Amino acid sequence: MYHPGARAVFFQSLLILAVGLFLYTVVSNALDNLAQRGIATGFDFLDQTAGFGIGMSLIDYDETYSYGRTFIVGLLNTALVGVLGIVLATALGFVVGIARLSKNWLLSRLAAVYIEVFRNVPLLLQILFWYFVVLRALPSPRQSLSLGEAAFLNVRGLYVPAPVYEQGAWMVLAAVVISVIAGVAVHIRASRHQKATGEQRPTWRYSLGMLLVLPVLTYFVSGQPVSLDYPELKGFNFRGGISVMPELFALLVALSIYTASFIAEIVRSGIMAVSHGQTEAAHSLGLKNSHTLRLIVIPQALRVIVPPLTSQYLNLVKNSSLAMAIGYPDLVSVFAGTTLNQTGQAIEIIAMTMAVYLALSLLTSLLMNLYNRKIALVER
Repeated sequence: MYHPGARAVFFQSLLILAVGLFLYTVVSNALDNLAQRGIATGFDFLDQTAGFGIGMSLIDYDETYSYGRTFIVGLLNTALVGVLGIVLATALGFVVGIARLSKNWLLSRLAAVYIEVFRNVPLLLQILFWYFVVLRALPSPRQSLSLGEAAFLNVRGLYVPAPVYEQGAWMVLAAVVISVIAGVAVHIRASRHQKATGEQRPTWRYSLGMLLVLPVLTYFVSGQPVSLDYPELKGFNFRGGISVMPELFALLVALSIYTASFIAEIVRSGIMAVSHGQTEAAHSLGLKNSHTLRLIVIPQALRVIVPPLTSQYLNLVKNSSLAMAIGYPDLVSVFAGTTLNQTGQAIEIIAMTMAVYLALSLLTSLLMNLYNRKIALVER
């Protein structure tokens, strides 16, 4: 009892034993209760036919597929909202956060109003507002709002042309990939040249030129293997093209706007944390405000911005579970909702759903921590 090391091992072992006994008791009671009610345990239900449809799926799906397929469909739909929401919220949050510090009084006040309004209105109410108040007021398919004969917007969603890939389309895709890689290589080389000599090179012109010229030339040389399938009104709805369901649009807009209001304040605080002497030194060298912000202030502010920004990304992924309120077929809706009601496998389904959100959150945190480590100051 008087040896610190032995005492620490004893009490830690005692704690582990207590936690193990607690978990064993909970699992045993749950299995006994399920057995008394005749409810089978296990994951065999994943191979059973689902028998219900899903309004949106990124992979092939119909009523004949299994419950395991519904899990994958819901997972992909949740991941889609998470990725798109993070991209849109980040872009909007940075714009609003920078505008909040603008010397233009009107622009600064508008940014402040945006932040205070959307940050203090519950997210669920914002989702319901965009879905029931905004999107439900759109016209019927026959009176759709159109952009030429290509895009159509109505109460049932947004319809845009879909690409159709024919033989040889891989050449165009390869040209796009090569152009992107070449653009990144040009940017890296220009950055190294700037660090060595202090001379800046306009890399975006070359990158944009390669991204436009090479794929276009490949497209015509390979015989135009990529075409567009335009949506057409047939009967009471549109057929063909790509349709974006209103539930996805409402959820994505609400999540992006809500999260962006928090990101804007994080960006503002990060910029203000950078010493004003950095800005004055940049101006004394003749740098414009835009170059000062992009090359001097933002890179230093990111060291303050990234840690709380990670928390907002995690909140966005978890808040996407509110999609159930408007019927978007995410993981909670199609798997923890419909599948659970039909099979009754509550423990397995809830455990799988929790594991998915845990995995998505840990993956997001891992990527952001890697980026944070990359931009961190390295002490000599």
